[in-house]
Amino acid sequence: MVPDMGKWKRSQTVKKLLDLLETLDRWIDETPPVDQPSRFGNKAYRTWYAKLDQEAEALVSTVLPADVHPAAPEIAVYLKEAVGNSTRIDYGTGHEAAFAAFLCCLCKVGALRVDDQMAIIFRVFNRYLEVMRKLQKTYRMEPAGSQGVWGLDDFQFLPFIWGSSQFVDHPTLEPRHFVDEKVVNEHYPDYMFFECIKFINEMKTGPFAEHSNQLWNISAVPTWSKVNQGLIRMYKAECLEKFPVIQHFKFGSLLSIQPVKP
Repeated sequence: MVPDMGKWKRSQTVKKLLDLLETLDRWIDETPPVDQPSRFGNKAYRTWYAKLDQEAEALVSTVLPADVHPAAPEIAVYLKEAVGNSTRIDYGTGHEAAFAAFLCCLCKVGALRVDDQMAIIFRVFNRYLEVMRKLQKTYRMEPAGSQGVWGLDDFQFLPFIWGSSQFVDHPTLEPRHFVDEKVVNEHYPDYMFFECIKFINEMKTGPFAEHSNQLWNISAVPTWSKVNQGLIRMYKAECLEKFPVIQHFKFGSLLSIQPVKP
């Protein structure tokens, strides 16, 4: 995902998380779409999800150190929330936020540590994105609460924040470059932001300015640091402070609903 990622520390927990995501990926291959009249929302997704619903606690237990196994049921809730909704067969930024909460819980119980922080984003979260894209394509999932052309993206938000941070102080690549398909295709394996743009280019047709107007506007921002700061503000306003998104968020003993003391 980034040029020097081979130097990053990869803890046992990171390796186990990658194995967990590999399992979810394999289950997609084992659960092909079914023939149905409706083009979107393939019902085979519900079969795939039922398997996760049944196995989630066991999967989470494989990641946790033995002394914190009792936390598995609570943490497993976030994993199940992170892959979409089995009733509506949709996926959106609320589900993505649940995966961030899942990773946060693993940090809070000590399974993930400060040394893992780069690998958490550019290995674990990136692998999660790959699995979610495969789910979206295989089962033709609907975007949850999409704002259409006025939203940043139909499905994701966080990788644009983390991806733009990769480019801060980059010597050659500027925001204007991500609307250049040739540049994106050349550099996407190394940069999370470009990989998001490549997926949009694959899934949508027509001029970029029409199907992804918000991103087109962002490409005119002069620096990546300004893009990054603006996206953080936008995430807070459009995701974390939007009731339709946050109404589904689960609170518990690890992530309490009680306000943080100043």
